[in-house]
Parts: sequence; C-alpha cells; structure tokens
Amino acid sequence: MEVILELKNLNKHFDGIYVSKNINLKITKGSLTAIIGPNGAGKTSVFNLITGYIEKDSGEIFFQGIDITNKKPEHIASIGIVRAFQVANIFPDESVYDNVLIAGISLFKKSANFLSDKYSFKDIKEHTDMILKNLNLFNKKDLKASELSHGDQKILDIAMALTLSPKILLLDEPTAGMSPDERKSMVRVIKELHNKFNLTTLFIEHDMDIVFGIAEVIRVMVRGEIIAEGNAEEIRNNPLVIESYLGKEV
Repeated sequence: MEVILELKNLNKHFDGIYVSKNINLKITKGSLTAIIGPNGAGKTSVFNLITGYIEKDSGEIFFQGIDITNKKPEHIASIGIVRAFQVANIFPDESVYDNVLIAGISLFKKSANFLSDKYSFKDIKEHTDMILKNLNLFNKKDLKASELSHGDQKILDIAMALTLSPKILLLDEPTAGMSPDERKSMVRVIKELHNKFNLTTLFIEHDMDIVFGIAEVIRVMVRGEIIAEGNAEEIRNNPLVIESYLGKEV
C-alpha cells in the first residue's frame, strides 16, 4: 500500500526529557489510524512535529515522498496535512456559517476544485454550504459558534479543517469532554468523513471503546516511544501494552 506520511528516526526533547524518541512511523494512504498512550506519552508532540508547530532535534518527515521536516505550519496545511485541535480552534463571536466561510476563503482563491476530484464549486458559499450539510451543522449556521454545544464546537473545528482540502486529517482527542451521546455522534462523523472525502485520518484518543471500534491500525506511545502497533486484537492482547498502559481489565 502507498505510504503517504513517513517519520524517520524523529527525536525531540525539552530540557533533556524526550517527548519523541526514535519515532519511525509509516501511514498508508486512506488508512484510519489511532495513537494511544498515557498522558505525557508524547502523542500531541508527534502531531506538533508533523504540522510544524515545533521543530525536531533530529530525524526526518516525508509527505508523499517529499521532505517536509521543519516546514512552517502554514506550508504544512497548504500541502494537505490539516489538524483539528483538542480544544476547538474557532471564532466564538462569529456565526457557524462565517467560521467555515472564513476558513475556506484562502483556499478558494487558489482553486475552485478541492476536497476531491468529484467536488467542484462555483463559489466559496457553495463550498461552505456543502461542508456544513455534510457535518449536520447547516441548520445551526446562523448561531454564534459560542452558542453551540461542546460537541458541536468540535465538529465545527473539523468543518473548518475540511475547508483546507486535507489529504491527511489529524484529530487530537476528538471526543474529549463530550457527553456519551456527543461521543457517539463524533465517532459517526469521523467514520463518515473518512470515507466520504477519501481521507487519511490519524487521531489521538483515550476512549478505548472508540479506538478499538474504528481504528484500522493502532500505535501505542509510552515515554516518547512507540512500543507497539497493530490492529485492535493485537494491541488488546499485547503484554507490554497491557503492562504499560491498558491494564489487565481491557
């Protein structure tokens, strides 16, 4: 299978403490991949390295075979690696509609063909309508973003990410702080978007029911290192993962 993203011997430390240690990771095109591990394991740091928010100490990052190591976040987003954050990165005083509209303007200036070959748009408003409808936010488009529920604010953050025509979508704890119903809704959204927009999706998550339910490949991080990878059954029964993170009850 085609490798779309590769991390080679990636290292990053702060004051001698490694948040990423010899990370070697290959993400195949079209995959739905989870990164799990205890708090402080370095999961978000990997996202920060991939998206240019922090610079590596050593190692390399390749996207579609091109070296993107230490490129700026704006460049990373422009080539198709787009991130939604653990805390929704929205404009709270603007309407839901304007949040998505504003996010998409810079992309629309470049091209009227984005997201995938089967979608093209006459104007940015048509594009915005499509995004909102696909995330079931169109009927809330006139609300201020701050008036949305916590779950819908995170879905709005994903909607804004989708305007940037992602080839890889990074989701940092997409269900954090959600009610059980909101979590179910978010899982449905992730699966639907992954399939509908032909995405490669990489997500960080602490809810093991969600991880084991939707992830095709799971990587486990502990103290900055990837200690295991595999499917749900392999991870669930891995002695090192049980000892380091999951515990005997999983």
